[in-house]
Amino acid sequence: MLADSAPTGPDDLFGQVISGYSRADTLSDGCLIDLTQFSFRPNLNVCQEVGLKISVAMTKAAYKLAIGDDAEPLPPCQDLSGRMYDVVSMLRFAIAENPSAADIIEYELHVWNWVRTGNGTRTDGTKYEKVTLKSVIGPGDAGEPVITIMLPSED
Repeated sequence: MLADSAPTGPDDLFGQVISGYSRADTLSDGCLIDLTQFSFRPNLNVCQEVGLKISVAMTKAAYKLAIGDDAEPLPPCQDLSGRMYDVVSMLRFAIAENPSAADIIEYELHVWNWVRTGNGTRTDGTKYEKVTLKSVIGPGDAGEPVITIMLPSED
């Protein structure tokens, strides 16, 4: 690039992109779970039910802890729709409580989970535990606003 010419795009500044990993890639490989794909009422996904108008996805680790693991049943008296509704409605309340918050909000909810032994084996017992989640709003693949819910330790 000549010294007197202005850069016209990212390739001019940094060179050609070697590799990219998009949000669509993370959704298709299962690292992110798109919560807007779940509808428990006709023509209304779980995020729309609570008033979230943009795409919401959740990391696999956060989903497993707050909603459930696909490999095992939920504890008694729990169902997928209720747990998912709790996650997104508590996010909506956290957003309403912090309207001037930046792009990151941490919030808590309580869920019934299986009691596990020291080696992680599930027992027949359940426990009521607090789960802390972190919500990050940022640009999607096309620059649109999207929300990603994760564990605070995930960055």
